[in-house]
Amino acid sequence: MLTRRKLFRTAAIAIGVTPTLAQAAAKKNRPERMPPQIGDVLAFPSWEHDGRLIKASEVVAGAKPLTAFPRDQENGITRERFRLNQLLLVRFDQEALDEDTLKRSAGGLLAYSGTCTHTACAVTEWDAEKHHFICPCHSSEFDPKKRAMVVNGPATRSLPTLAIDIKDDLIVVVGGFSAKVGAKKKPGFG
Repeated sequence: MLTRRKLFRTAAIAIGVTPTLAQAAAKKNRPERMPPQIGDVLAFPSWEHDGRLIKASEVVAGAKPLTAFPRDQENGITRERFRLNQLLLVRFDQEALDEDTLKRSAGGLLAYSGTCTHTACAVTEWDAEKHHFICPCHSSEFDPKKRAMVVNGPATRSLPTLAIDIKDDLIVVVGGFSAKVGAKKKPGFG
């Protein structure tokens, strides 16, 4: 039986929740917050090199990784308002890569998620001698020549790779990430 109280409660929920769900959907679909899309090109963050597009020829073999974000070519919006979109671009001589990593590369050029798989911190450090990514939060270390597998620290999963290709010296997204980006949610949280 529909009582007056149930009717008011249902109406209040509908009025209060509907705009919130619509706002959440609109926020999620904003181009600057969407995950990388096929056809996006990779660009520097707005605070580096004026956010210009990265040329594949700028990524030097064995050098420190470049920080990148996907950019929608149609509207020119860089998807840097979503921290899980941060990427690490590195290049190695193809002979230095294991077979599986070579398959994921664009001629030795690789794009890895820049979000640690332990607690989702930004992976920002680089060991120039070993050519490893290091997360500054808990010192997880990843080897980009071997699918960014964990070689040290509390992280248990590799950094996902983003499928890329090179077209006219630009780095273009041609597929999604190889695995879930960031940390896995713990039971009872989120």
